[in-house]
Amino acid sequence: MSANYTLVCSTSDLASSTISRCLIDKYGFTKEDDGSFIAINYPNIALHISENNLLYLENLDYKYPNTSCFIFLSQHKSQANIPALTCHSTGNFGKNVFGGKEKELGISYPWIQKQYLIELNNQKDNVPFYDIIIESTHHGPTSLEKPILFIEIGSTEKQWTDENAANTVCSSLFKVITKEHGVCNKVAIAIGGTHYPTKFNKLLLESEYGLGAIAAKHDLPYVDNFLLEQMIHRNIEEVTYALVDVKGLGKEKSRVLTLLEKCGIEVVKI
Repeated sequence: MSANYTLVCSTSDLASSTISRCLIDKYGFTKEDDGSFIAINYPNIALHISENNLLYLENLDYKYPNTSCFIFLSQHKSQANIPALTCHSTGNFGKNVFGGKEKELGISYPWIQKQYLIELNNQKDNVPFYDIIIESTHHGPTSLEKPILFIEIGSTEKQWTDENAANTVCSSLFKVITKEHGVCNKVAIAIGGTHYPTKFNKLLLESEYGLGAIAAKHDLPYVDNFLLEQMIHRNIEEVTYALVDVKGLGKEKSRVLTLLEKCGIEVVKI
């Protein structure tokens, strides 16, 4: 089964600009009259370059109605400034401080995230100084009608302008989106742990599980039935499991476990 993908970059984002240059120079994307970019060798992939902040691009559905997934290519910031290559789904469990709507989750695409992380790890010798890690679900956009995956380079200007890192990101991504797309054998939501959930990261790489939305410990106070339903159903693949980092639930442990018992999917404690 073939799929159509839309890669989304921004000129206001240094890492995004570095990646878009890679796509234009090495993958042959050229600008069309309608402002989008296409490449002769990749007929199922479009490139969209905006001048605006990626976190607020909620108006792409009308321009790319046939896309299977929006893949945003972005810079990543962290307090520790650690070089990192990350990916994650989008959504706000609480306030919409960085785009999207309050208490709204974007649609997840577990298979693409899982395959991308695997390919990136296969090429980790090309980026030996970077951590390769997923992030918990956060920020906008949240209201697009198709799945969203954020792929990021962090965490300072040195990394955002690193052409080698951008090339590795593009190479890993294209190995995924140029092959027959599939589905994960098991699809789960994930609950608990830190913003960089190493336990769930390990499961993505070493088990059958693909992951949809991930609610880190700091977002658990917001998780209620409304958000749990979104975690399960705002997903392109059927979610049948909830992976729970039991030691990473904090004060919300009993309340969240009670919620999960009533949600109708299998709870797996890790």
